[in-house]
Amino acid sequence: MTSPATSARPGGTVLVTGGAGFIGCAISPALAEAFDRVVVVDNLHPQIHESGERPAELDQRAELVVADVAESGTWDLVLRDVTPDVIIHLAAETGTGQSLEESTRHTHVNVVGTSQMLDGLNRHKKLPRRIVLSSSRAVYGEGAWKDAAGKTFYPGQRTSATLDQGQWDFPGATPVAMKASETFPAPVSVYGATKLAQENILQAWSKSYGVETVILRLQNVYGPGQSLINPYTGIMSLFCRMAMGGKSIPLYEDGEVRRDFILIDDVASAIVAGAVSPTVQGEPMDIGSGEFQTIGTAAQLIAAHYGAPEPHVTGQYRQGDVRHAWADVAAAKEVLGWEPRYNLAQGIERLATWIDTQPGVQPA
Repeated sequence: MTSPATSARPGGTVLVTGGAGFIGCAISPALAEAFDRVVVVDNLHPQIHESGERPAELDQRAELVVADVAESGTWDLVLRDVTPDVIIHLAAETGTGQSLEESTRHTHVNVVGTSQMLDGLNRHKKLPRRIVLSSSRAVYGEGAWKDAAGKTFYPGQRTSATLDQGQWDFPGATPVAMKASETFPAPVSVYGATKLAQENILQAWSKSYGVETVILRLQNVYGPGQSLINPYTGIMSLFCRMAMGGKSIPLYEDGEVRRDFILIDDVASAIVAGAVSPTVQGEPMDIGSGEFQTIGTAAQLIAAHYGAPEPHVTGQYRQGDVRHAWADVAAAKEVLGWEPRYNLAQGIERLATWIDTQPGVQPA
C-alpha cells in the first residue's frame, strides 16, 4: 500500500491505539518516517486478527504492545517506558449493527478505553502535545435535510414502521452534506453515540490541560488491507467476495442509499496530516471523498470487475443505518492542506485487485 506523504517531520514519539488494525497498519510506514519512535497498543482481537499474531502490514519499525486500552494496567505498563508527543487514538469497536446487540462491549472499549487513556496520562504526568481522534460520520445520524422550501431540518431516526412500508426517504425533503461546523450531531446507533462521547470527553479533557486535538469524522473507509473475516467492517469487501463467487450482489432498501466511500490511502494521508501539521483546529473535521455514490453504483462497479450478474434490490433494511451520508471536506483541505486523490472506480479496482491476490480468500 502506498504510504501517505508527510508534510513535516516533527520527530519525537507517536503512540497509536488500535494501531495494528486496518487504518493503523496503513499509517504506520509514514509515521515511522515522520517520528523517531512509533509505539502501537492493540489487543489483537480475534474478530479482526484471526491468527492473533502481529500483522505483516504493520511497519517493522513500529513497536507493538499487545494490551487492552480499556484496562488501567495497560497504561501503567505503556507509560512507564513511553512519553508520547502525539497520540493517534484509533482503538474502537466499529460495527454499527453489532453495537445495537453488544452495547456494553462497544461502550466499554470506546468510552472507557478513552477515559482510561486520559487517566493514565494524568497519573503518569505524561501529557502529549496533541491527540488525533478517528471519529465517525455516525455521530451525525441522519444528519440535516432541507424541506421543499429550502429550510434545514433534522428528521431523526427512521422507524421500523416506515421502513417496513418501504418509505426510505423523508417525503419532500433533500439530504445535504455532513459538515461539522454546521451539522448537528444526532447519532442513531450505539456506535455513533460512543464516538460522539469520545469526542466530547477528549475535548473537555484536552481544553483543561492545553492539549491540541484533531478530531476527524471519517466516512465509509475501504480498501486494500481491510479485514476479510470481520462482517462488520463494511460492505465493499463483502460485495467483492460475493461477485467473486459469481453471485448477484443484494442491495438493501432500493439500492439508492448514498454513501461517501473513501479509500484507505486518502484516510491514511488525512490522519498523518493531523499528526504532523504545524497548526490544527480543535473542532471536528470531515474526511471523505467529498462526493456521494449510491450503494447500487458501487455494487455495479464491483460486479463489472468480476463479470458477475447485475446487482438486485431486496427491499431489506438494517436497523441503525442512515439513508444518506457524505462529507463536506472543505475544513480539512483548509486546515490540514489535505485532499482526497482517489475516486470510487479507482478505489474499487485497488480493493478488488488486492482481494484477488490474497491466499485462501473464499467467495461469500
